[in-house]
Amino acid sequence: MKVVNYATYAPAGERAALLGPAHREYMARLHADGLLVAYGPFADGTGALLIYETGSLSDAREILAADPYEIGGVFASCRLCAWEVVRANPALMAPPAVGAV
Repeated sequence: MKVVNYATYAPAGERAALLGPAHREYMARLHADGLLVAYGPFADGTGALLIYETGSLSDAREILAADPYEIGGVFASCRLCAWEVVRANPALMAPPAVGAV
């Protein structure tokens, strides 16, 4: 089951900077464990979208509860919602090459 987390950031620039490395390490671990489909911040800096691969919505809540951004108060709010993928284009999900314009 895919679960989308629509997260908004609290006004916590300093906390976000301090917790950023731990959050990114946690995201890398989730990805390596097959629990994170995709994630990234919104272009306007107000939050992020995270897509988990879980057995249940309850499992997604546990993943969120262990995120350093959630623990440290960087997330102001999170909305978890089960998501049914009808069709996807994996080629469009590839991050841009470093230095690409």
